[in-house]
Parts: sequence; structure tokens; C-alpha cells
Amino acid sequence: MNLRERYNTEIAKQLQSDLKIKSVMALPKVTAITVAVGLSQGIKDPKFNENAEKVLQRITGQKPVKTKARLSISNFKIRKGMEVGMRVTLRGDRMWDFLDKLVNVTFPRIRDFRGISSKHIDANGNLSIGFKEFLAFPEIEPDDVERTHGLQVNISTTAGKRDVGLALFKHLGFPFKD
Repeated sequence: MNLRERYNTEIAKQLQSDLKIKSVMALPKVTAITVAVGLSQGIKDPKFNENAEKVLQRITGQKPVKTKARLSISNFKIRKGMEVGMRVTLRGDRMWDFLDKLVNVTFPRIRDFRGISSKHIDANGNLSIGFKEFLAFPEIEPDDVERTHGLQVNISTTAGKRDVGLALFKHLGFPFKD
């Protein structure tokens, strides 16, 4: 049984009783997952941008959108209109598959992983996780990687409050250390 089916059958009922919510429609849900990469190294090395795009595409199954600088920042040698990042937004089936893979495969593969701090959940119940290197994802073979870079994963929810978001993520199986 995948995570989406488990949410609809088991987790929703547990959340409803734990949070004392009367209506099923008021339950917190995961709405979107955004996976992003900053391309600061791509300013000096254009090949880095190609590698980052391939990695994002392999991890998420979607082609990334390139984000451009809105302002010029001289201290960082960034001009308005330069490509400064890439991101992929996942919804629907791909989102649930990615969540399942993240909880059950990726977190156990991270070296010296002790759990996620609950401080990563913001006031609206959304979770932001940063990865120093993307090698923990199962689609990546370490032999094929020339350079490693970081990833940022943002999970958006309808929780509205921090404690409701924390309860949702704990029921989904996210490993928290506190």
C-alpha cells in the first residue's frame, strides 16, 4: 500500500481523532513539494548547470524550471536576468510517490542521520529540508556523479499551524529527533 492510500484509509482517521477535528475536509493535507537547486557554482562553470538539471530531472521525474535573478547584486556578481536556480514543483501522484520515497528510502540512506529537527516546520505547518548532497536519493548512482551539490525540499501543507503540521508529518512517517 502506497503512502497516498495509507493517508486516505489510516492516517486521516488517526489525525482526525488526535487533533479532534470534526470534518474530514478540515484535515491537513500535503498540497505540493518543491525541490530546488541554487546555481551559484554555475556562474563560473556552465557545465554545472547541465549536471544540476539532469540530477533534478532524474530525482523528480520532471523537467526543472530555471529561475532568474530579479535584481542585480554586485557583491555576488549577479546581474538581473541571470539564471540563479532551478526548481521542480510536484503535485498529485508524483508528489505522493516522492514523499513515499523520501520517507522510506532517502532518509535511511543519509549518512549520520539522526532525524529532522522540528524547527524545520514554519508557522504555517510547511516543512523545509536541506540536503548537503543528493547522493542519498535512490535514482543517483555515485559512480556517475562528477560533482555534488545541495538540494532544498519544501513540503507545503494546508495545516495552517505549526503543531498541526508537525502532527501531519509525524503521522506520515517523517523521522523527527525531538
